Amino acid sequence: MTPATLILFVVGAVLLIAGADLLVRGASRLATALGISPLVIGLTVVAFGTSAPELAVSVQASTAGEPDIALGNVLGSNLFNILFILGLSAAITPLVVAQQLVRLDIPLVIGASVLLLVMATDGSIGRIDGIILTGGIVGYCVFVLRTSAHQPQPAPSAPAAESAGQSTRIKQRLLNVGMIVVGLATLMLGSRWLVTSAVSMAEALGVSKLVIALTIVAAGTSLPEVATSVLASIRGERDLAVGNVVGSCLFNILAITGLSSIVASNGIPVAPAVLRFDLPVVIAVSVACLPIFFTGYRIARWEGFLFLAYYAGYTLYLILDSASHDALPAYSAMMGLFVIPLTLVTLLVLSVRALKNKAPTPSQPT
Repeated sequence: MTPATLILFVVGAVLLIAGADLLVRGASRLATALGISPLVIGLTVVAFGTSAPELAVSVQASTAGEPDIALGNVLGSNLFNILFILGLSAAITPLVVAQQLVRLDIPLVIGASVLLLVMATDGSIGRIDGIILTGGIVGYCVFVLRTSAHQPQPAPSAPAAESAGQSTRIKQRLLNVGMIVVGLATLMLGSRWLVTSAVSMAEALGVSKLVIALTIVAAGTSLPEVATSVLASIRGERDLAVGNVVGSCLFNILAITGLSSIVASNGIPVAPAVLRFDLPVVIAVSVACLPIFFTGYRIARWEGFLFLAYYAGYTLYLILDSASHDALPAYSAMMGLFVIPLTLVTLLVLSVRALKNKAPTPSQPT
């Protein structure tokens, strides 16, 4: 691997982060100026904006004929979002989980993951599948917009409304649109450099492009989510830290996979390893969130460290598997015989405790 390849990868990642920041700032300010509620901005603009690097990379990879990078980036980003970002945020400070996430958004992420697995069983995700997935994210946005329409909107302060003239508001909106355009252009350039360098790195290291996409590319494109959720956790905005991750996961599966399969000439071929291991892991991790999330609607610090440990274990498995290391059978046996069953027992205990705590107490006789 040449220094030029590494520099191209780093510069591409920096451009992705800068482009996503411009896009989120411009879109958030424009949405606020148009009177869209903060709830909708958080669930759509912020979450989807921080996923813009994944979208740019996967679409670029699809048009360049690199399906492993296109799909691996989506699955790796979701695992990175849940296990690493939520784990790190909760390790810093326990996170509060909104009931809506447990009742609606997490089940939607699980359902979308299962739907993706069903679509991929024939060995590819075609354009019809992509249209269905894209329609799903459109339906979700419409639902959020309709839900927020029934909620009271904060009125702008009178001094601000009086001081801001029509020409000033137009200039501000044009500036926001300009930030969105520049952000999108920066994303496109950064994604092209990142995909090109990732392919070169995989060839130089002798590692499959799928593994590179699941690890290095996924982590690089998820840096905006890392910054958003960790900073939100430090500042005490814990619902934003969790909501950003969940919204990004839903956007990754529905919008990014959907659009990538639409622009690809023959859809996205799905590697057997993805069907056998990576997609089931994504579903399992999403399902595991439910009992952890609804136990008091919070993610404790120890649960955050557990998430981080699982991400380290998953990454180590990918490395051992790609290198066909002699330690892989023993490592797989340890995970299958001890770690996974212990985790299932822990989740079961947490679920039982949560159900007992929610059970109504018998009324006292009068």
